[in-house]
Amino acid sequence: MFRTLRDAFKIPDLRKKLIYTLMMFFAIRIGAHIRVPLVNPEAVSSFAGDGGMLDMFNAFSGGAFQNMALFAMGIGPYITSSIIMNLLTVAIPKLEEMQKEGEEGRKKIAKITRYGTVVLAILQSTAISISLRGLFYEYNVFSVVIGITAMTAGTAFLMWIGEQITTNGIGNGISLIIFINIISRLPFGVQSLYNSATTGNKLIPVIVLIIIFAAMVAFVVLVQLGERRVPVQYAKRMQGRKVYGGQSTHIPLKVNMAGVIPVIFASSLLGFPGTITQFFGEPTGAWATIINLLRIQSWSGAFIYFVLILFFAYFYTSITFNPIEVANNMKKNGGFIPGIRPGKPTVDYLTNVLNKIVLIGALALALIALLPTLLGVAFNMNISFGGTSLIIVVGVAIETIKQIESQMVMRHYKGFLNS
Repeated sequence: MFRTLRDAFKIPDLRKKLIYTLMMFFAIRIGAHIRVPLVNPEAVSSFAGDGGMLDMFNAFSGGAFQNMALFAMGIGPYITSSIIMNLLTVAIPKLEEMQKEGEEGRKKIAKITRYGTVVLAILQSTAISISLRGLFYEYNVFSVVIGITAMTAGTAFLMWIGEQITTNGIGNGISLIIFINIISRLPFGVQSLYNSATTGNKLIPVIVLIIIFAAMVAFVVLVQLGERRVPVQYAKRMQGRKVYGGQSTHIPLKVNMAGVIPVIFASSLLGFPGTITQFFGEPTGAWATIINLLRIQSWSGAFIYFVLILFFAYFYTSITFNPIEVANNMKKNGGFIPGIRPGKPTVDYLTNVLNKIVLIGALALALIALLPTLLGVAFNMNISFGGTSLIIVVGVAIETIKQIESQMVMRHYKGFLNS
């Protein structure tokens, strides 16, 4: 990875893109420390740290939420808007047709996604400003409007930065925003880990946990790069005097087809009741019992979390990959899987393979997501760097390095052809 970055800096065009991306990172981190006007930053610190959705907001915003900075909501509204648009594209034929129109259709969907981001940012910032009444030095209409305007503008600016990185920099801008925010919290996570150690020599459990996390990183890389290649053979066909087809290829089915989406959905759903409760004070009675059962640190909460990850892995994969559509496209182009007849047998074969792969990927996701929490309970230490963050960081790093390598290969071929 470091060799790839070093070689990329030797190419003027790539060096310019990398420097531009680093400058955008600097702007992101600056915005994470510019506080929203009229806000008391100490008031919100009590709402973070309980493992709920607010804790996730704080991690994904690089600590901006705990500082109540302009980028307090991070890029979360954009991600939510994108997920909603992906789901609606499958459910609404008009949007599906728009997506198939090519570049023009994608631009229209991107425009709708941006408007959706602003609407969600307004709703989310309104909920934060009204629910967390102690957030402001003086709680009144003016301070609430200022808070809503500032946080919405911050999210819109982050969305713009993400699009600029994608266009003028290296990698997917939105993913890199989350990446740099999570990475920026690592020193605080290590410090929190050290301070929460209860043994005599605090350094030993910290070193043990760092070694375990290094092994987890290797496992995440293995899961992210793992794929099942389904062989496909295309029959030869004559068109005029030319022969087409006859080549062999494959359908790459990734082990982790759903990415980090199942973990985000599961943790958000599991932490939602506790997060809402935080806005209204300490829970009492039966509701307090339910909240405790849903905490991921408990065995019941961990089991529910595990089941939700499995469910969302299958659900999201069924939306993004359609075996019937793949089988029909293969049949139209004269392709077939060796030993499998075209049509329904191909659909059944792909569905069977997909179900097995999704199960393996979902189990791996659940293990990675739950292991930091289980280790924290076992060592009686506060591990703020969760499995979700680990999957995102490793996944984004792999995809960015792949993109850099592909651009280096393109320039290598270009030079070869010109020579």
